[in-house]
Formats: sequence, C-alpha cells, structure tokens
Amino acid sequence: MTKADIVKEISSKTGIEKNIVLATVESFMETVKESLANEENVYLRGFGSFILKKRATKTARNISKNTTIIIPEHNIPAFKPAKTFSLSIKK
Repeated sequence: MTKADIVKEISSKTGIEKNIVLATVESFMETVKESLANEENVYLRGFGSFILKKRATKTARNISKNTTIIIPEHNIPAFKPAKTFSLSIKK
C-alpha cells in the first residue's frame, strides 16, 4: 500500500477531501521525522512506537582495497509494533 492508497482510503472512509488528508499525512510524517531527529521517540498507543536504536562503533573491512575502516556509533530509526497490533496481524 502506498501513501496515495492510504490517502484515498482515509478520504473514502471519512468523506474528507483528498488534499486535506494528504496534508495531514505529510504533516504526521514530518512530525515523526523531526521528533526522531531530536532523539525523541514517538509512541502511538495501540499501534506502535517509532524509536531510535543506537548502533555501537564497529570495525569493518573494505574488501576491494583490503583496508580496515571504523564505523562510528550512530542511530537507526525503527518501528516497534504494539502488542495488540501484532496480535491482530497474526490471525
């Protein structure tokens, strides 16, 4: 399902115009991105959480040059579904 499909579905279920729904969905996604950029997790009860996972510093190899490189510690965005969400999918 794409963003356009989501907007179409919400619009048909609620009767709200597609351009208003699209602006709302875009605003939601931008707010989640900004929160994660500020290292703030986003919790949606009954749905899930958008969280940051820390990746530790690690040593890797560049095989083509046969050199070792250090990958610094960094954050990875992740989604953790709520228990009720997971249970509703496993039917």
